[in-house]
Amino acid sequence: MTEPGDGDAPAGLQLTSAEWSMWQAFRNGSTCDLHIGDPARDDPHGQHLWGPERRVRGRVVALLLLDGPPAQPGRVSALKLTGAYITDTLDVAGGTIKPFVELRDCRFEAEVILPESRFTTLRMVNCAIPRVEAARLHTEGDLHLPRCVVHSGIRLTDAHIGTDLLLSQAVVHKDRQGRSIMADGMTVAQDLQAEMMESYGELSLRGATIGVSLSLRGSRLSNPFGRRALNAPQLTVERTLYLTAAGLANSPFSSSATPPYGIAHTPSRGTRMQRFECEGGMRLDDGRFGDAVDFEHARFILESDQELSLRRIQTPELRFLGERPQRGRVILSGARVVNLVDKSASWPGLGGLWMAGFSYETLIPRGHFPLALRLQWVAAATPEYAPEPYEMLATALRTSGEDADAREVLLAKQRRRRETLPLAGKAWGFLQEWTVAYGYRPGRAAVWMAILWAIGTVYFTQSPPPPLKPGESPPWNPYLYALDLLLPVIDLYQGAAWKPSGGAQWVAAVLILAGWVLATTVAAGASRLLRRQ
Repeated sequence: MTEPGDGDAPAGLQLTSAEWSMWQAFRNGSTCDLHIGDPARDDPHGQHLWGPERRVRGRVVALLLLDGPPAQPGRVSALKLTGAYITDTLDVAGGTIKPFVELRDCRFEAEVILPESRFTTLRMVNCAIPRVEAARLHTEGDLHLPRCVVHSGIRLTDAHIGTDLLLSQAVVHKDRQGRSIMADGMTVAQDLQAEMMESYGELSLRGATIGVSLSLRGSRLSNPFGRRALNAPQLTVERTLYLTAAGLANSPFSSSATPPYGIAHTPSRGTRMQRFECEGGMRLDDGRFGDAVDFEHARFILESDQELSLRRIQTPELRFLGERPQRGRVILSGARVVNLVDKSASWPGLGGLWMAGFSYETLIPRGHFPLALRLQWVAAATPEYAPEPYEMLATALRTSGEDADAREVLLAKQRRRRETLPLAGKAWGFLQEWTVAYGYRPGRAAVWMAILWAIGTVYFTQSPPPPLKPGESPPWNPYLYALDLLLPVIDLYQGAAWKPSGGAQWVAAVLILAGWVLATTVAAGASRLLRRQ
């Protein structure tokens, strides 16, 4: 390197004209623009070859970043390079880079190697890059890779981003291990914006922590031949995970004013939009989301052995408002949410939904979601009988003041349970439902009691039984006698005073048995209500 205070490059470098321009621009903090003015030829993703007038060596760029010349008086040095073809490998592994770095519309000949390095802010915008290797990268400010095309994956394992990570509209292809972005254990202090991104391979965010929100609005994650397109167990997002649609360019919901380029926003009704689409499995197991997980307008293209897995996630609100997956499974086992915002058309059918241990407090349906469809939703999640989903639904309905619907749900639970019983149990179950609906409709018991009382009264009026002890019996009253037989606990001092025989004895036995059946069933129903099941 030159002597301190000397801004000239080392003589042995033999800078080209493009590199000399970059060197001088670095010293005064200005932009070195190597564009030629033809949009087609300036496109870093195009097929046109870039000549020597645009080429800068990776080792010269690294020299500027790691041990560059001092800034000109009154200026702040910064690397702002546009339209360059960076040859060889840009390697600053383990280095500390203090200047601001912004590379726009650049084409890289080889991978960018950044492991263990420290930056203030690093922006690579609309660049063509073979691969980004940046495990344990540390930035005090932003890391921006918007609109970049990365041909063999990005590695950000255990990286620490001081403010925002921006991947919007990037196109990232998989590496040799089948991963597009490897970011396990990464920490982002503020937002991770990956809107309208295309990922071809597995996007891995295992154990990552996002300080504010994670937005994948309008993105397409594709890994149809692997197990998962998004693998993010134990992901922590302090606010909201957006897997929703995004407004397309030139709509009222896309803006070109947000640096370094326009960011798509969630569209309103009637706005042109691009859905979030996931082709392949998604795993968010054990995730923690401070505000919500939002699937509005999301589309999942799953194979039969793939899953949208939300096992044991915790979030105040789950917005399950996407398209119904045609294959695969949606797993909510052990998940805990406060508000479940959903619509009937979003849930898969029988065998495609697992909800064992899924708890929620409030149901907020969007659109038409009557109780009959809600019961089908629970039935789809329980190919084999399980009481918990029914009891959870009943609790949520009761909390919202819909006690009648809650009783219908618990009645449906008893019907499903009856299917698992032996023949005798099924017969007893049918009798309970036919008479008093398992105690959830106790009004039926009063009707049956009235009918049986009337029948007994008519019968015993025509065929009064003889007294058990002549001269000691109370005055004959067929009304009280029939009622005394029906009531299993209350004694009206009529049943023991008379001695029925023949057909009257059978009628009395039927009334006694019917009274016990009705009374015990109503008592069981009252007990369930008192325990708030």
